[in-house]
Amino acid sequence: MNDTVLLAVEAGIATLTLNRPKALNALDAAMVEGLTLALDRIEADPEARVLVIEGSGGGFMAGGDLRGFSEWLDLPPAERKLRFERFIGAVHPQILRLRRLNQPVIASVHGPVAGFGLSLMLACDLAVAAENSVFTLAYSLIGTSPDGGSSFFLPRQVGLKKAMEIALLGDRFDAPTALRLGLVNEVVSVGELKTRTRMIAERLAKGPARAYAATKRLMNGSATATLETQLKAEMESFAACSATEDFLEGITAFLGKRPARFGGT
Repeated sequence: MNDTVLLAVEAGIATLTLNRPKALNALDAAMVEGLTLALDRIEADPEARVLVIEGSGGGFMAGGDLRGFSEWLDLPPAERKLRFERFIGAVHPQILRLRRLNQPVIASVHGPVAGFGLSLMLACDLAVAAENSVFTLAYSLIGTSPDGGSSFFLPRQVGLKKAMEIALLGDRFDAPTALRLGLVNEVVSVGELKTRTRMIAERLAKGPARAYAATKRLMNGSATATLETQLKAEMESFAACSATEDFLEGITAFLGKRPARFGGT
């Protein structure tokens, strides 16, 4: 794994750090490779119970690396199109993997959250934002349409009309607005961001891992399911969870009026 993405796992918490601070963590080919390799490791690590994604330096992610993209501007249109298809085609599978991970994924954002950075945050299960966060989808400002799944996530999270406004106008909005729209779960001071994110991550790391994974699958599948299909999926999922050690612990702890000590099995 190259140094554009850093990964550490401690006490059940995997922390993935976007690490191109001089470029505000703008996405380039090396970072796509880093994300891919980091997710490979997380998927294979039974000790990773929750994933936190954060950005180093002054922001979370300022979108794609426009300076790097500018090197392709002199290419013939057909070749330029092919280059971007390959680039985006390499990063989009990582968005799918984030949604399919068994682990809950927390975005911990600050400063610029733009373009693919916003798409990446939207793909996470939870998001904590520092009060200095500034959000913009920005794609229309460079004459392109969105990627990274934002055209999927935004309408589902804020409604179609608001999603159109965010996508077409490309205006910036602040952390309180993101909270009001339901794009983030909470807003904290810059100094509290790491501490608050860690508190949530520690709570999830101590929780029932298989139940969390099942909950993610149910929530992610609900948008395209009929009520009948969803009810069936809930029945099957609940029954599967009831066969786990964590279910036995949860019921026993509740009846014993003590905190549950889940083992993730």
